[in-house]
Formats: sequence, structure tokens, C-alpha cells
Amino acid sequence: MDRLQFEVPVRITPAPGLPVEEIYSVEQALDFLQDWPKRRQGKVYDVAFNACFGATVDVASAEEACLAFMAFCRVSGLLARDMMVPGKRGGANLPREARF
Repeated sequence: MDRLQFEVPVRITPAPGLPVEEIYSVEQALDFLQDWPKRRQGKVYDVAFNACFGATVDVASAEEACLAFMAFCRVSGLLARDMMVPGKRGGANLPREARF
């Protein structure tokens, strides 16, 4: 398995009425984040972007990037309703900056 591949794809609904999309890797998550409107970026976006970028340069793991990206998608209302979020309750596996 590619080191930047997510163990479980992140399922998102990019807009109401559109089909669910699956993000399979750090690279796909970065592509999605780079297209995110500047006016809608914030702290959770920054954490997700930094985690994904960090994974590409071996500063973070693909799992950390995936969890941060999932947190961004959840907060942004993009996470598909059928997406199962791995890990412990309360965001114990999320980077400290992404916990709510």
C-alpha cells in the first residue's frame, strides 16, 4: 500500500444534491484543499492542509492527515452521513489543533 494512501477513504458530499465522492489519499485531499475558497479557510482548514502537506514530506503520517482532513470535512459540513469515523470518542486520535 502506498504510504500516502488512506486506510479508509474519506466520503464527502461536496454540495447538496451531488453524489458522494471518496478521497483515497493525501494527494487527493491536498488537491481538494487547494481548491477550497480562500474566504472559507480557517484554523481547521490550516490544520488539515498542514497535516496533509506534512505527510508528503514525512513530517506527519497519512493517518494523521486523514484524521485532520476528516475533521475539516466534518466541521465544513462536507462529511457524508454514512462516513464511519475511526478512533476513540471525543477526538482522542485527532491532532490537538483539530479537536472540538
